[in-house]
Amino acid sequence: MDPIRNPYAPGAGQRPPELAGRGPQLAAFGVVLERVSHGRPERSIVLTGLRGVGKTVLLNAMRSAAVRRGWGTGKLEARPDQGLRRPLSSALHQAVRELGHPDPESVTHVLGVIRSFAERDAGPGAKVRDRWHPGIDAPAVRGRADSGDIEIDLVELFTDLGGLAADQGRGIAVCVDEMQDVGPDDVSALCAACHEISQSGLPVIVVGAGLPHLPAVLSAAKSYSERLFGYQRIDRLDRENADLALRVPAEAEDAAYDEEALAALYDATGGYPYFIQAYGKTVWDLAPHSPITVADVAVAAPEAERELAVGFFGSRFERATPGEREYLRAMADAASALVGSGETLDDIESVLTADVAAVLGKKPQSLSPARDALLKKGLIYSGERGRIAFTVPHFGAFLRSR
Repeated sequence: MDPIRNPYAPGAGQRPPELAGRGPQLAAFGVVLERVSHGRPERSIVLTGLRGVGKTVLLNAMRSAAVRRGWGTGKLEARPDQGLRRPLSSALHQAVRELGHPDPESVTHVLGVIRSFAERDAGPGAKVRDRWHPGIDAPAVRGRADSGDIEIDLVELFTDLGGLAADQGRGIAVCVDEMQDVGPDDVSALCAACHEISQSGLPVIVVGAGLPHLPAVLSAAKSYSERLFGYQRIDRLDRENADLALRVPAEAEDAAYDEEALAALYDATGGYPYFIQAYGKTVWDLAPHSPITVADVAVAAPEAERELAVGFFGSRFERATPGEREYLRAMADAASALVGSGETLDDIESVLTADVAAVLGKKPQSLSPARDALLKKGLIYSGERGRIAFTVPHFGAFLRSR
C-alpha cells in the first residue's frame, strides 16, 4: 500500500489521526473550563498512566480545547534536574500572550511579576553568566513573587494571573507534563498555590500528566492533594476503541481491515495507543493491498516488534547502568516465576521487591541504590509499599525475549 498515504502516527506525544476512547475525558474538561470561566469552583486535573497510553496527547488536546475557548495556556515538561521557576515562567509568559488582554498597563504589570518570579531563581549576588533572562519586555515588579519562598511567590504569581484572566471572563491553564519529576519543594508549592487559588475563586487551573505514582507524589507533598485535584487514570483502549483507532484513519484513505486482522492487532498491541500506531504504520507499509488481512498482520508483526525493540524499549533499557539492567531483568524473571507457579499477575505485572531480591540472591536492602536510581529515571514505579512495576507496558516481555 502507498506509504505516502500512511495515516498512522507512532510519535512521542504526536496526536493520532483518530483520538479514540478519550471523549469522556475531553467532555469533562470542557465542563471544567466553562465552570471556571463562570466563577464556579472546580479542581485542577491530573492525568496518570503508563508510558504509551497517550497522556501527553490528551494533555495537548485539553490545552487546545482551552485555547479554542479563548483561555491563555502554557505548557512545560518537568525534569528531575530543573527547578520550577524558569520553565513555569516561560509557560506563563506564553499564557499571557495568548490571553490577549486589551489593557497594556495590566499586561505589563503581570509580565513584570512573571519576570520578577523568574529572575529570583538566580539568587542575590549571582554572576552575570548565571542570570537567566526570560525574554519579557517589561520591567520586573520588585516585591511581588520574588521573596525566594517558592510557595509564597507562586501564590502571588497565580493571584495576579487569575485577576488578569478574570477581567475578560476567561481563564489560564498551566499544563505540566511529566509532573512526577517536579522537585519536592516545588510540587508542595504548586499544590499550595492551587489550594489558595481555588479558595479565592480565581480562574487558574493546573492540568498535570504523569506516571501512575504521581498521586502518591502529590499526597506526600500536601495531605489535602487528594481533594485538590480531579484524578483521571488513562488506560489502554478497549477493543471497540482500538478498532476505531485503526479503522477510521484507514477509511479516510479508502482502505479497510478485515475482522480477523483487527483481532490479531488487538492481541499484539494489548490496546495500548502507542503500540496501535506503531503496528498500524508497519502493517500499512507492508500490506500489498486493501483490505488488510490477518496474514498481512503476521508478516508485519516481526518488523513492528523490531522497531519497538530499538526505539521504544531499547532506548529506555540503554539508559540503565549494568547493575540497573540486572535489576530490571530480575523484575521480569520474578513476574515470569509467578506465572509459572500458577499465580495471576495484575495488569501492570507488579512484583514484590522481596521477590526481585530472591531472583538475584541478594538482600532487598543491598538493591536499594539500583531500585532508587530506576525510580528516578522513570523506568519503574512503586504503586504501593513493597511492590514495583515497569512504567512501560510489555517491558517485561521485551526483557525476557532478549
